Amino acid sequence: MKALNLKLLRDLRLMWSQALTIALVVASGVGGFITTLSAVDSLARARDAFYAQGHFADVFVSFKRAPLSLADTLRALPGVADVQTTVEADVRVQIEGQNDPIIGHLIGVDARRPPRLNLTTLRGPHAGDAAEHPGRPRSDGSLPVWVSEAFAQARGLAPGSRLSALVNGRQRTLVVTGTALSPEYIFAGPFGIPDQRGFGVFWVDGEALAAAYDMADAFNHVAVKLAPGADLPAVRDALQRRLARYGGREAIAREDQTSHAMLDNEIKEQHVLGSVLPAIFLGVASFLLNVVVSRLVATQREQIATLKALGYPNRSIGAHYLKLVLLIVALGCLLGLGLGSALGRMLTGLYAEFFRFPRFEHVLPAWLVLLSVGTAVLTAVAGTLNAIAATVRLAPAEAMRPPAPGRYRRTLVERLGLARMNTTLRMILRQMERRPLRTALSIGEVAAAVAIVVMGSFFRDAMDRIVDMQFHVRMRADVQVWLYEPGPQRAGLELARLTGVLAVEPARQVAVTLVNGHHRERAGILGQPPDAQLLRAVDLNDRVHTVPGQGLLLTDRLATKLGLRVGDTVQVEVLEGRGRVLQLPVDAVVDEMMGLNAYMDLHTLNRLLGDDDLANAYLVQVARGQEDAFLAATRALPQVAGAFSKASMLRNMQEVSARNVRIMGAVLTAFAAVIAVGVVYNNARIALAERAWELASLRVLGFTRGEVSALLLGELGLSIAVALPLGMLLGSGLVHAVTELLKSDQFHFPVALQPRSYAWAALCVAAAGLASALVVRRRIDRLDIVAALKTRE
Repeated sequence: MKALNLKLLRDLRLMWSQALTIALVVASGVGGFITTLSAVDSLARARDAFYAQGHFADVFVSFKRAPLSLADTLRALPGVADVQTTVEADVRVQIEGQNDPIIGHLIGVDARRPPRLNLTTLRGPHAGDAAEHPGRPRSDGSLPVWVSEAFAQARGLAPGSRLSALVNGRQRTLVVTGTALSPEYIFAGPFGIPDQRGFGVFWVDGEALAAAYDMADAFNHVAVKLAPGADLPAVRDALQRRLARYGGREAIAREDQTSHAMLDNEIKEQHVLGSVLPAIFLGVASFLLNVVVSRLVATQREQIATLKALGYPNRSIGAHYLKLVLLIVALGCLLGLGLGSALGRMLTGLYAEFFRFPRFEHVLPAWLVLLSVGTAVLTAVAGTLNAIAATVRLAPAEAMRPPAPGRYRRTLVERLGLARMNTTLRMILRQMERRPLRTALSIGEVAAAVAIVVMGSFFRDAMDRIVDMQFHVRMRADVQVWLYEPGPQRAGLELARLTGVLAVEPARQVAVTLVNGHHRERAGILGQPPDAQLLRAVDLNDRVHTVPGQGLLLTDRLATKLGLRVGDTVQVEVLEGRGRVLQLPVDAVVDEMMGLNAYMDLHTLNRLLGDDDLANAYLVQVARGQEDAFLAATRALPQVAGAFSKASMLRNMQEVSARNVRIMGAVLTAFAAVIAVGVVYNNARIALAERAWELASLRVLGFTRGEVSALLLGELGLSIAVALPLGMLLGSGLVHAVTELLKSDQFHFPVALQPRSYAWAALCVAAAGLASALVVRRRIDRLDIVAALKTRE
């Protein structure tokens, strides 16, 4: 074996603990890339495969009622490749023995015209069967149905299970004959919120559903597949013109379809997290490697000079230190690949609870492995290139001499008149001030570690903040009830008389398109009383915003997308009823957490629409313990289309969404804690290696082991003390930057760092410092004074 290779193995053996901690930091970066990006890639692959398999449509339009003959007219429009018409309806569903509210979406499947778009895939014992129809109505009047898989699993439904549904004012029994998936409902939930228990999709016989709603030879929903190269805006405009007379006001492109939008938003968010955070981890690893290698070179000046004197070329010596770096990085990459693959499978399993596919497996693509490893290697080499080049630049004669002593003069502490302080503390401060660059780097490293731990804890805090904000501060009603059609507000009096009702507030949701110049955005205006208390517009700073008297209150993201500011006027195209076009001022903007929302005074909204005091939703506050009785009573009211229970939604969110976010937050925190340990431990070990001669000299001069240890560990402790507040500020800035990158139409993570997150970051770094101090103290106790004091002189 070559001498340099033997030296390499010896160096690795002597610095094994430092090499391992750096490798773990590299593993955190590589593992972060692999975990998030492999899961997201698997998600995108499953989506694309299911879209192709299920012939997912490109444009969707819902309306009141159109004749079936119109389908041929729509199919002949330029840019349209295929059209599928269906009858669909939202209904209230009841499962015996279960009182929480359930909304069902019924989709008619016509046996005469098998579907060509948005094909369903049967699951369970019927998977792979060629069935194209859930079955004809049975002699007892019950309807066979396929039910969405997520809802069936959440409710424990199996073939043969029976449910009841209020179909156009008549109770009908639904009999489950199988579970199914559809590319239209990969993500299923009302209002863009995951609710597997409270929302189910049911495929039923098309003729029976059409008959129930008096739609024989008619339809109320159309899905359109575009021809290659079609102009999407032109097709949408043509569809809207043809369907306007039938109540079709807005053609929704695939990008705005609820399921696809939520899935696409998740992929974009995870791409941000999977790129930014691991890149920071690898940057810290590169920084660590640079410090380790540069200081290793400084402590091996004599060895480098000897190698050069013996004839080793600069190239071989540089390659020797490069091998050292690459071996550490290689170990980190191996650990990161294994860890990332395991965590990627876990994250894919978490996704499978939100998004339903016929086939969803974790795939680790070769390009991602190459990208992660290549990034780690390039980052490490770039970070250590300057230190390695220093070995080449050293002339043998110069390397044989000890480094030039520093310039010693009175320190800032002494000039400020603080020289009477404790001798040990004065020596520590002198040492730190006389090596400002090294001190700044040490503090910067520790501060970066603190910031990363703060970032890792952020998602847990954010989810707690979201739950508190949405379900306690903003939404103060216990139940939201909505009607089939807007009706007189006296319906609220009927609700107020039901068991346990404490307060009722009316509201009206109106679908609109907001237009400002060339900007167009589909949204909903929520009309509320000016003194509304049960559903409030609350900004990220907990400030409550009341609805203006005449104009609109817009969320900041909606205003930004439309290029609007307070005082501007926006064109409002109403997408229901008589389809009016209004010109409304923007009176206020609120930075809300979720959605693109618009608020308005209820009376003003009704007046502008030419209506009396109408409402299509009611916010209800119910006495403790009376919610089940209230929900049961609403089922007897024929005008009530459905009810939304805050308690049920909160439970669903806690069981799935909040749990998954906290799991990912725990993973990030673990990665961050590893980095904190690596940074602090390496700083301590390197400081010991650099100052062994000084410490040995102090021991000869009569200093005790405790006093010598205090000099070295005091510097470490003081660096950590200074780095903690800096790291917390840096962590807060990092959180703000990441939340801006994650900001989307559907969601805006609040910056809600709790004191516990800062405390946890401080605890991680302090614990790493304490553990490092114990190791260093042990090595100081075992310091060979004679060996440390040997010099060439």
